[in-house]
Amino acid sequence: MVIQPKIRGFICTNAHPVGCEAHVQEQIAYVKSQPQPTNKPKNVLVIGASTGYGLASRITAAFGCGAKTLGIFFEKEPTEKKTASAGWYNTAAFQKAADEAGLWSKNINGDAFSHELKAKAINVIKEELGEIDLIIYSLASPRRTDPDTGEVYSSTLKPIGQTVTTRNLNTSKRVIDSVTVEAATEEEIQGTVDVMGGADWELWINALNEAGVLAKGFKTTAYTYIGKKLTWPIYGHATIGRAKEDLDRAAAAIKTSTSDLSGEAYVTSLNAVVTQASSAIPIMPLYISAMFKVMKADGTYEGTIEQIQALFNENLYSESPRFDEAGRLSQNYKELEDSVQDRVQSIWDSVETETIDELTDYVGYHNEFLKLFGFNVDGVDYDADVSPLAEINHLI
Repeated sequence: MVIQPKIRGFICTNAHPVGCEAHVQEQIAYVKSQPQPTNKPKNVLVIGASTGYGLASRITAAFGCGAKTLGIFFEKEPTEKKTASAGWYNTAAFQKAADEAGLWSKNINGDAFSHELKAKAINVIKEELGEIDLIIYSLASPRRTDPDTGEVYSSTLKPIGQTVTTRNLNTSKRVIDSVTVEAATEEEIQGTVDVMGGADWELWINALNEAGVLAKGFKTTAYTYIGKKLTWPIYGHATIGRAKEDLDRAAAAIKTSTSDLSGEAYVTSLNAVVTQASSAIPIMPLYISAMFKVMKADGTYEGTIEQIQALFNENLYSESPRFDEAGRLSQNYKELEDSVQDRVQSIWDSVETETIDELTDYVGYHNEFLKLFGFNVDGVDYDADVSPLAEINHLI
């Protein structure tokens, strides 16, 4: 079939297998071209390994550090008439490249929140890896089923304390308008913390620790976005921000529970990038489009793979890691510079529908969005007849 993007609202409902593979290959090539840390992980577990920062982490660990990787994800496989999710194609491409490079790599597709999947992962680690020395936690999900009670928690993207009306770039209509988001209830706040906070990260580490498969001196990190004044009303100081604060609590708890192993647990603050999750958050398309304009002009813009490669080199495996005032690993310092934020604010205040392309880099934002699903990748013939079918090798 000829596969063209089908966009509905802030999501693309299909993906291109050849484009996804090309995008993965681009990221692998970038990692191979960069200097690598002296200290390197050997056995890596990536929870949320198929897209965005999780995929970039797996690529960096494997093709930058030569690590064995076990990837956990929840993706939709293809049929003869329907494409798979982008994460399925990404993982198929990653695994193909790992096989060609002689890198050990296996995959588990399922509910990472469940006890059953954790047990399955632990069995693989015991039988084939022995111990894990790096755990990346990079899950993004709108819902989570409590593995003990069966209760289903749902997350929301709402401000806390008051209704917020703010400027917005409506990507469906390509206009500057405004969006009003009502304040979250206490139940919605707690639900968001239950889904996107640190509870499941803790459960993973506890399960690995109890099974005796954590290496002495292991490292683990969960990713967060903090942002600054412009994004705080609907992000940093909102339900999702409250959930991200719970990651700080979880990091401290993990350090305590694994003190006998001298385990290191960090929350890592990253720059805003275009991901499937961020595209769903009101105000973020406008903010990121303005940020792209400013940081690309400065030559400081970093995409997903650039940030994660730098994280491994400068922070996770550096003798002098960089921390923010909250004790998080700081990979977002370039975005948060006052000079950057002041210029983003100026664009935010002045841009109108007629000046979107002049004042922002919405074209760049939209291209990055399409690349998430394997579209608009250089060198791919999107008029070609391709099969939507793709297998993931070493899928457990």
